[in-house]
Amino acid sequence: MEDDPQMQPIDPAMVRYLRVLVTVLTATMIVGFIVIVGLFVTRFAGQGAPDLPEAITLPEGASPMAFTQGPRWFAVVTEADEILIYDRDTGQLRQTLRIDISR
Repeated sequence: MEDDPQMQPIDPAMVRYLRVLVTVLTATMIVGFIVIVGLFVTRFAGQGAPDLPEAITLPEGASPMAFTQGPRWFAVVTEADEILIYDRDTGQLRQTLRIDISR
């Protein structure tokens, strides 16, 4: 049974080398995780909620599908393929754009 090709002697130097590699990999993963968590905390902690209008009055029959905003305006995309652009200060409808989807 000692001539079994699957049974090879264990080299203590190789075991020591592999143990060091596993330890270094573990330490690298822990440091990387801490860095990622730190970046998330510092990047997202200073951001508040976006300044959303309290109410939006849509034309009769319009169903909202999407919302976006700029510094002095906000827009609502309706299911009728229209973009309604409102003034941020007054809340009044400034412009209506029809989306051409003929392609």
